[in-house]
Amino acid sequence: MPLSEYEQRVLEQMERQLTSDDPRLANTLTSRGGRRPVTRYVVAGAGAVVGLLLLVVGAASSLPWLGALGFVVMFAAVAYAFAAPRRARSGPQGAVRPDGTVRRPSAARPAGRKQGFMSRLEERWDRRRHEGGR
Repeated sequence: MPLSEYEQRVLEQMERQLTSDDPRLANTLTSRGGRRPVTRYVVAGAGAVVGLLLLVVGAASSLPWLGALGFVVMFAAVAYAFAAPRRARSGPQGAVRPDGTVRRPSAARPAGRKQGFMSRLEERWDRRRHEGGR
């Protein structure tokens, strides 16, 4: 069932409000590409099976080091499956000096900006209080 014009307007207004209140959250919710490649899960599954087999063989043959190795392999496989894949860096990687070395750009924050999660929450709270309780 399609949305009525009123419902579409209200939904668009809510989207604009979310974008203005918390742009990082809005960007996270609208970003695509959250799917991981299937090969990552296949490799992790195979690693978990190999680790489980090593664990069982180590326990059956009374070789604790083999069981420990199996556990480590299983743990690494599961961690690999759920870890976020590294993203390729885009944009400038630095500046090339006259001698040929690369200088990385500094990641300094603007001077007047507070740091930390709690500070940002306090800023947002104060800003909402001064805007009239939104």
